[in-house]
Amino acid sequence: MDHMLLLVFATAVTSIANDFGLTRWEDLMPYSVAAFFFFGLGSLPAGRLGDLWGRRQMMIVFFVGIGLASILVGMTRTPMELALALALLGCAASIYHPVGIPMLVQGASRPGWTIGVNGLAGNLGLALAAVVTGLLIKYFNWRMTFVVPGVISVLLGVVFAACVPHDAIAPAKKKVASGKHAGMSISKLLLIMTIAATSASMLFNFSTGSNYEMLTSKFGQVSQDPAQIGIFLAVAYVLASLTQLLVGHLLDRVPLKTLYLCVVTIQCIALATATATEGWLFYLSQIIFMAAIFGAVPFTDAMVVRFVDDGMRSRVSGMRLAVALGASSLAIWLIGPIVKSAGFTTLLWVMAATSCITFAVVSLLPRTPSHQNEC
Repeated sequence: MDHMLLLVFATAVTSIANDFGLTRWEDLMPYSVAAFFFFGLGSLPAGRLGDLWGRRQMMIVFFVGIGLASILVGMTRTPMELALALALLGCAASIYHPVGIPMLVQGASRPGWTIGVNGLAGNLGLALAAVVTGLLIKYFNWRMTFVVPGVISVLLGVVFAACVPHDAIAPAKKKVASGKHAGMSISKLLLIMTIAATSASMLFNFSTGSNYEMLTSKFGQVSQDPAQIGIFLAVAYVLASLTQLLVGHLLDRVPLKTLYLCVVTIQCIALATATATEGWLFYLSQIIFMAAIFGAVPFTDAMVVRFVDDGMRSRVSGMRLAVALGASSLAIWLIGPIVKSAGFTTLLWVMAATSCITFAVVSLLPRTPSHQNEC
């Protein structure tokens, strides 16, 4: 639900722009920046409340809050109203990553695998955003693409509250265990994690925020039907998402730095290849670079699990995400101007350069044993 509701706008942007009387969808993209800015900034208080108040309570707020915000987006009438409603949606969406992921991995015997499964679920949300939005636009209108999943999210919040037991004690009140930092200070490690997460998040936002329109542009000789494009993109997301299971499995067996560098290398090569392709070849390249982009998602969460005690994981995740996601919201603002002035090929080269930045920063990490070897 978190990833789906954040990406509905990117899939429906052309229909929304037409309804609002704008001639180009690129002109509407900057209005979504606030959603991704608050998606990052809100992680800081969300992580703090998750540790100090309780993760279960915060997750109930997440489900209900993001659902109501999504319904509100579907009721907007002007670009400014849309921007404000999307900002509220971003605030609610910010709760999940610093709260939900630490909730999942606390006590997990195979944290890498757990993170991988969680990442797969998140990316299936991207696939749902593509296919469900395309179908609802075709048979109803863009407003239903926000209202229908919003109602479902509120109902899921009720189910979550009924099924998930209360926390015995708030995480911050637990005894903090001493952690190992692989010979590196926690402040330096946090800096590396934050920079790597920022560049990786920018790459994630560049791709997911533009993939629908990019596929429409480069897949023109195959199909222009919005529902078919949505299905093609959904298939690409599903196939790419399976990478997270592989990465999650390997994280428990292969040193983190070695695996991370391999995934980022594939990102860069696939993005560079995509700049020179059209049609089915581009579609294949898109599947590969999305697989590598999705495959990189578990690494920063794995580093938090590897180096940070459970009692403060939500706060550390919140600090990292607040900087990384707040800064990477710039990517959403840049998509429209870059494509409008230089086209999708330039955007792909920008993404390849961003991948190179991630590679350079990850190279600074110390080499550590796999989780399995450590255990």
